Formats: sequence, structure tokens, C-alpha cells
Amino acid sequence: MHINNLFKEKGLVFSFEIFPPKVTSPIETIYDTLEELRDLEPDYISVTYGAGGSSKGNKTSELSSLVKSKYGIEPLAHLTCINSNKDFMEMILQELKEKKVENILALRGDVLGKTKISGDFNNACKLIEYIKKNKGFGISAACYPEGHIESKNLQQDIEVLKMKVEAGAEHLISQLFFDNNCFYNFLDKVEQKGIKVPIQAGIMPVTNKRQIERIVSLCGSNVPLKFIKILEKYEYDKEALRDAGIAYAMDQIVDLISTGVRGIHLYTMNNPYIAKKINENIGSVINSINKKQAV
Repeated sequence: MHINNLFKEKGLVFSFEIFPPKVTSPIETIYDTLEELRDLEPDYISVTYGAGGSSKGNKTSELSSLVKSKYGIEPLAHLTCINSNKDFMEMILQELKEKKVENILALRGDVLGKTKISGDFNNACKLIEYIKKNKGFGISAACYPEGHIESKNLQQDIEVLKMKVEAGAEHLISQLFFDNNCFYNFLDKVEQKGIKVPIQAGIMPVTNKRQIERIVSLCGSNVPLKFIKILEKYEYDKEALRDAGIAYAMDQIVDLISTGVRGIHLYTMNNPYIAKKINENIGSVINSINKKQAV
């Protein structure tokens, strides 16, 4: 099933993100994580793009296939295109098709340092257009509630987002954020721009201070004073900070759902404990929304 169709059937779509094991590790190392996540019955699981890009070096297609065939969950395979040519991309798409993976999150990918961009694709729009032509995949794309770190401003970023949708993106997943007001402001601007595809809010429960420092350096997300106080209060107590981070994320999620957001995408960092704790506390909220949709 294409993921955008989930939004036609459910009041709220709830999903997880995982990443493949390192190239040097066997795929089996993630089995326990998937076993625990399956029990939470997510609507789909997205699999980030591994390094290497071949059937030997990239475990994304293998893990995506496993999510579907072994665990019975719809997978969303991430696919980055920067510095790739059409022959290489065709090989990856064919591999996904053979493994019966129906959904792709089309991304440009990170530019490291002053690396010069080359190849047939230099942005997500071009990849989306290429996949859309005749490949038969459901296509998702990323959006940035506070603007991409390389954009001049949020308005420019939304212009790019509209191009992604016009190119064929049917569903959007947001970059993580810690201030729901930023997300609501973003949704208002997106609506004004005439973008009508389903948008999921990306939420990452932060469980240590180094993690959030890295996140802020990579994507520039605003960290509210409320959350800064949590970091300062529990910085040296690992368990307390973990649980406080999960509680903060749950507070975000309940507020988002209560305000009418149609989907939550949880960045699990391959930690099923986080997903289980959140599901235990908001599972009834999600069920309530979906029961109303079914009536």
C-alpha cells in the first residue's frame, strides 16, 4: 500500500524510523529491535539510507524487505541521490521493486564540507521526478518546519517544498522539532501555499545532552527554554534525562494530536524502549482518534 493511502483510512498515522546496522555488522543485529517494534503495531517503518549504495554495501533495501516479509509492516525506504547517476539509481530502484518495497522517501542527502555536487541528481525534486515517471512507487519527501539549514528563510524552503509536491511527492515527513508552535506556523504557511498532501510531524525523544547538541548543529532546530531547563537539571543523571526526554516528547505528541495533526513519525534511534514507553502512554489517544475515523 502506498503510504499516502493510509491517511485516507485512518484518523492518525503513527510510524517509526530505524537505521540499518553498520556495513560491518550482520543484518540480524536489528532483529530484536524489530521484534519489539512490531508488537507496537506501527502503520509503517521507515528505514534510513545506509552507506555504500550497492547490494553489498547498502542494507536499506534488504532491511526494508525484511520489515515487510518477516514482520508484516509496510516499509518506507529512504533513498538519497546526491552524486549518483541514473544507472546507479536504476539499479537501486530495481532492487527495491524486486523486494516488493512500494514506498520511497526521496532525499537529496547531506553535502559534506565543501564537497562539490556532481552526477545526474543534485536535489530531491529531480529524484522525485525520475521515480515518478514510470516506477510505480509511492513517493514521500522531507519538509522542514523551521526551514532547511541551507535555505535563506522558511518561505524559500516552502517554495522548494511545493516543487517537490508538484514533482510527485504524495506525503511529507517533517524534520524533528522541539517547539510545536514552529510546526503550527509551518502548517499555516504550507496551507497558504496550496500544499495539500498529508504531513507527519517528526518527533525525536532526546535522551542525552550530546545528542541534542549534535542535532542542533546539523539541522539548526530551536531548543525552547523549557527543554533547556530539563537538560541542565538532569544532565548528569542518565536515566532521569532519558525519562524526562521521553516525557517531553509525549507532551509534544499529545498536543499535536489534540490540535488535529494527522500523523506522528517517531525517530526511535533503534531504541525500542523509547517507542514502547511512548506507546504505553499515548496508545489510548491514538486509538481514540482512529475509532472516531472508523465510525
